[in-house]
Amino acid sequence: MIELPLIDPPQGPRERADAARNRARILEAAGALVAEQGIECVSMDAVARAASVGTGTLYRRFGDRAGLAFALLDEHTRDFQNALISGPPPLGPGAPARDRLLAFADGVIEVVSRNKGLLAALDHAEAVVQAKLPDDDPPPLHALWHRHVADLLGEARPGLDADLLAHLVLAALHHDPIQRMLATEDGADRIAAGLRTMITAVLDQDETAGPGTAPAG
Repeated sequence: MIELPLIDPPQGPRERADAARNRARILEAAGALVAEQGIECVSMDAVARAASVGTGTLYRRFGDRAGLAFALLDEHTRDFQNALISGPPPLGPGAPARDRLLAFADGVIEVVSRNKGLLAALDHAEAVVQAKLPDDDPPPLHALWHRHVADLLGEARPGLDADLLAHLVLAALHHDPIQRMLATEDGADRIAAGLRTMITAVLDQDETAGPGTAPAG
C-alpha cells in the first residue's frame, strides 16, 4: 500500500511510534472535517487544531492540503487495494481477466461514490505528492488502478493498446458530470453498468477489425 513518506523522518523506535500515532490522529480528524465540510473547505490550521498537533507538524508530515487529501484517500481505499492485490476472486487473483475487470468496475465505482470530494482533488494531489516520492516508491492511487486495468486488458485481449484503453476507462471518473451523477440516487449503479459495458465492448471487439472499428452485430 502507498504510505505518504515523512519529509523529515524521525529517528529511533520511540519517534516512529509517536509519528504513527500522530498520523492516525491527524487522518481521523481530517476525515471527520472533510465528511462534514468537504475537502475544499478544510484548512490545514483546522485539521491541526482538531488533531491537537502543531501546524508545523502537519506540514512536515503531509506537505500541504493536497498531500493530506491523497493520504486520506489512500487510507479510505486500503481495503479495496488489498482486495485487488491479494483478496478472493473475482476482484482478487485467481479469476479470468475479464471477470476481474468487471469486478473492478463494480468495486471502483463504490470507492469513488464514497470518496467523491477526495477524488475531485485527486489529479492535483497526485502531481504534488508524486513529486515528493523517491523514484522507487509506489505510484499514486490512480496510477495503480491504471496499471491494474492495463495489465488485465492486455491479458484478456493481447494486442490491444492496453495502456491507452486503461486511461480511457478511468478518465471518466474525474469528469464533473460523473461526479454529479454520483450524488443521485441511482448514479453509482448507472455508472458501474456503463463502465462494465465499456469494458465488455472492448473485449468483445472483432479481433480482425481495425482500430476504432465498431464490433459487428
